[in-house]
This record gives sequence, structure tokens and C-alpha cells, in this order.
Amino acid sequence: MAETNLQEVLSNLKTAQQKPLSGMPSTTLAKSTFTESMSATSGLTFYDLELGAKFLYPVLTPLRNMIPRVSGAGGTQAAWRAITAINTNGLRFGVSAANRGGALAVATQDYTATYKGIGVETSVDFEAQYAGQGFDDVRAIAAKTGLEALMLGEEAIILGGCASTPLGATPTPTLSDVAVGGGLAANLAQSVICVALTHDGMINATLTGGIQGQITRTNADGTSDTFGGGAAKKSVNAMITTANDGNATHLIRASVAPVLGAVGYAWFWGAAGSEILGTLTAIASVVISGAAVGTQTAASLGTADNSCNALAFDGLITQAAKPGSGAYVTTMPQGTAGQGTTLTADGAGGIEEIDAALKSMWDNYRLSPDTIWVSSQEALNISKKIVTGAAATAQRFVFDVSQDFLGGGIMVRTYLNRFSMQGGSVVAIRVHPNMPAGTLLMTTGVLPYPLAGVGNLIQVRTRQDYYQIEWPLRTRRYEYGVYADEVLQHYFPPSMALITNIGNG
Repeated sequence: MAETNLQEVLSNLKTAQQKPLSGMPSTTLAKSTFTESMSATSGLTFYDLELGAKFLYPVLTPLRNMIPRVSGAGGTQAAWRAITAINTNGLRFGVSAANRGGALAVATQDYTATYKGIGVETSVDFEAQYAGQGFDDVRAIAAKTGLEALMLGEEAIILGGCASTPLGATPTPTLSDVAVGGGLAANLAQSVICVALTHDGMINATLTGGIQGQITRTNADGTSDTFGGGAAKKSVNAMITTANDGNATHLIRASVAPVLGAVGYAWFWGAAGSEILGTLTAIASVVISGAAVGTQTAASLGTADNSCNALAFDGLITQAAKPGSGAYVTTMPQGTAGQGTTLTADGAGGIEEIDAALKSMWDNYRLSPDTIWVSSQEALNISKKIVTGAAATAQRFVFDVSQDFLGGGIMVRTYLNRFSMQGGSVVAIRVHPNMPAGTLLMTTGVLPYPLAGVGNLIQVRTRQDYYQIEWPLRTRRYEYGVYADEVLQHYFPPSMALITNIGNG
């Protein structure tokens, strides 16, 4: 084969490019046979889908993660006895020659904690499994999400489950009319009803969805369970009529006596007999400045106390607030309705209410807690209060000269307890994802007493720890259940402290 002249080939190509195809208009070349589709899922377009679903939801269970889990020994409840005090009769210990001493008196207490089952169901249709092939294992995802959902539900129960201590009837609101600052009409008659809420009731309440009274749940096997949704018995309605001064600028201040064990309050107002949910508060008061914007009526709640859930076990907040628990429990004063009373800076880098709790725990039980659980609101407020008393030393600024950048921030992560055997101990401040605003809980992990006979002060005692069931097929659907049978066992509730009704600020 003769050697091809490169220059000749290039010249021929250049000539061909300058001529249109024979018999076709030259304008035809301006249009493409294939163009990019305007849709990502049509045309000859590659769909750039990454394999595997991304799990973009938080699984935050700090209490469940840190509390030890131990196996129970059968039965229907965990039971234990404790000696809670010695020398309760104030015996003096001096003795005279040849004589015996006085007889010692001690205090004992019996404790029980009833086991409860917890669980959740998931399912996968055959068609969903077929459609997911090559993308992800849908059946495995169903099992994973079921277990994670159960852990999240368990965390909420550990913190605030209420099974044995009903809130009772919410007190009747006290009302006052203020002529300026609101949007209510003059000479307007308003009826106000309040409902106290447990932790379960508060975290599951929304203004648009309402609060939950009695719940009847249809289960995966067609059975049903009925239990309380965390709402106390609603209050008697209180009536007020704004002043007849011709001004549409009135507001109503409403408050109720705080309810022990409640961490929130739902407020209904409007014409008598037609009260509508208007807001949810973390304190036992509210300012009403306009018409209620929710849809749930107070009448729909009935007249029962639905604060307890018989299918759950008592959580830490309930065990601390229970009458006779021995825990330090205080409710912040009412203050101005709608604002409440905030934590108080002591001017020396501390918080008066926290110090009072720590001092009481030391004076009465020689205890020092190790963790303060708070909401994001209280974490921010505590930081501000502490910085108020030590502004010159608590701030940290970071300078980046090359970027002309200034970064600053303050976050108090620990609190110094002045009342302990060590002369001062550090208490961690931790934000809990399920802690309602307006509430603060202190817990103790280990008793400082030698030979106390208590290894884990708090533990989850299980008759059966987590297990999964793949149920027999009854339709063209795979069904899964994730369950556990357990109870939260707290050997010494006086090692906790609870502060509620905290105003924001």
C-alpha cells in the first residue's frame, strides 16, 4: 500500500467540510437529530441516581445509650427494698460504764417497677421489593427503621413516660383584661380553658394537629389498644369580658396554678362552649391577644383525665415528680402572665435556682448530681446568665488576620457544684432532644456511698431485650415487628432534681 500523504488527507477533509451534503438544504445542519431532554426521566438521558437510600433523620438517644441494660429474672415487676436512713430517732452515742447503748432506728422503703412491652411494626409490599431491586434492600431498610424508631420512642419514655401518676384536673384559669397591647375588641366576652400536659402530651402536641386525649390505636394484627395521650382533665372554663372602652387593643392575661408533673399547657379560648386551641406554652400562663388560630375544640377532649399511658413505664421526670419520691422538685413562681419567672443569675457566675437544688441534695442526702439535662432554650439561657456574672473572663474570640475574620461564641457546657465531698465537682450540662422548654432535670449516675449495694443507680431492666419477628405471610407483604419488654429502674429517686415552669429569658 502506498504511503498516504498526510498533507493531502488534511486538504481533502478541509474541502469536504466546506461543502453541504448533496441534495439537502444547507440549513438542515443547524438542527440536531437528538437534543437534551427537558426532563430528567425522559428521552435518551442517563439518570444519575446514587445507589442506596440516604438516612437523613436523627437517631439521638443519649439516655438510652448511657443507661446500663440488665436482664431481669422473670415475674411481672422488678422489686427491691432499700434502707433510706439510719438513726432516724436522733440517737446519741455516748454510753455509761458497764451499760449498753441505745437502740438504733432505721427507715426502709419498698420499690416496684412493672415491666412493659414496647414495639413497632413495619411492612414491605412484594411490589416495593421488586421495584427496589438494584437500588436498595427495602426489607433491610424496613427492619433498620423499625429498630431506630423503637429506640427513639424508648428514649422519650425513659425521659418522660407517665404510667402511674395522673395529673388530675387542671386548675381553673385566672384572667385579667389589659386595655392596650393586643388585638381583642372592646366588650368582648371570652371563655378560657387550660389543659396540663405530661412530657408525652407536650412533645406530641401541635397547634395544627391539637393535643391528644384518649387514643385508640389500631394495631397491625387488627386488634386495638386504648390509652391516655398525656392530657390532664381540662379545666373549668373561666369567663371575662373586655372593657367597653371602644378600643380594639385589648389582651387577656391568663394563668393557672402549676400542676406537679406537667411540663406544658394547652390553652383554648373563644365563645363559651366553642373554645378553640390557641397556643401551647411551657409555663402555666399565657397572653391572649387575638382569636385562637387552631382547629381543635376543647369540647372534643371530653371530661376525663388522659394523662397516663398504661402501656408505658414511668420515666425520669415522672419518677422525680411523683409525690413522696424524695427528689428535689421546685416550680418557678408565676411572675407576669405569659412571661413567667426566669432563672436568676447570682452575679458570681452561677444560677441561684441550680445552686439551691445542689445545696438541698447535699444537705439532705450528701449527693452531687453529674448531669443537668436541658432544652436548647434553657441551654442558651443558662449560658447568658452565667456570662452575666463573669463577662470579663467567659468570652473567647478567635481572630484570623489573613481573612479579616472575627468569630465569637459562648456555650456553657459544665456547671461547678460547690456542695460536694471534693469541695467542688463538675456537673455536665447536656441538651436533650426531647426535653421541653421550661424544664430542667438533674440526674446522678453513681451513689457516693461506700458499700451501697447499688451498682447501677439507674438501669433498664429487661425481661426480653430487643428482638425482631418476621411474621408468617398472610398477604403479598413482608411484615416485621421489633419489640422489647422492660422497665426503667431507679434505685434512689432522691438523687434527681427537677425544676419546671421556667420562663424564657
